[in-house]
Amino acid sequence: MLDMAVAFENWNKVMERADMLYQCVQSIHEERQEYQSKGIPTPYIHTERPLVYYYGFSHLMRGIAHQKMGEADQARAYIDQYADLGWMEDLDEVGMQVVQEFRHKAQVNRYALEIEAGQVQLLEEFVNFLLEHPEEGLAGLKVITQAAVRHRWQIDRVLQVFEDQIQGDSKKMNSSNNDDMYHFCYQRALYEQWMGRAQDAVEFILQAIRLANRLGMDRYFIRCTALLESLREEATGEQIGRYRVMLEEMK
Repeated sequence: MLDMAVAFENWNKVMERADMLYQCVQSIHEERQEYQSKGIPTPYIHTERPLVYYYGFSHLMRGIAHQKMGEADQARAYIDQYADLGWMEDLDEVGMQVVQEFRHKAQVNRYALEIEAGQVQLLEEFVNFLLEHPEEGLAGLKVITQAAVRHRWQIDRVLQVFEDQIQGDSKKMNSSNNDDMYHFCYQRALYEQWMGRAQDAVEFILQAIRLANRLGMDRYFIRCTALLESLREEATGEQIGRYRVMLEEMK
């Protein structure tokens, strides 16, 4: 339910579901503590992942929701929560791995939050972090490109650094990166439009349209076609031809 709410960008629903998850996890944790304090064997409750994961995930989702709603201070507070989950008792090797994974997510999301807020002085540091962690590259570029559009930064040098990686990611599309690639292509189209490179913008919006169709997200598709129509007069005949063929294939 949380994943669905995120996909539809319903941030109030994300908060509601994340709160429900947290309350469930907290109840299980408190019950375990109560049994342990009384020296009574703890009842077994099957969970697909260690309990610490659900603590981290509920904080992560609440942090993302606050960030998307423009509530940066609240988002920072939740990032601090899932950055430090080592307080939980009886963490085994798998649990400690979860703690490390959320610590890494917190580092990524702190950068994203501050970059989105316009902290351009952190851009080079974030780029270096992404180069050290290429698995975060596409999601990080999405953040950087969106910030560049919002704050009017020229990031051609940054995009050049990641050009090979972007092309590689586009050839290895799967369900795990379709959404990030869509958002990158859409924001990149806006960036190229702002930079006065209309035909490059059209190329990226055509990629975004394909991805929107693959994701089955109508509102993404509508957003893309609106942008393309605003660029139609500056597009080449060949680009418009591909656009028409694409629309026909989607019927």
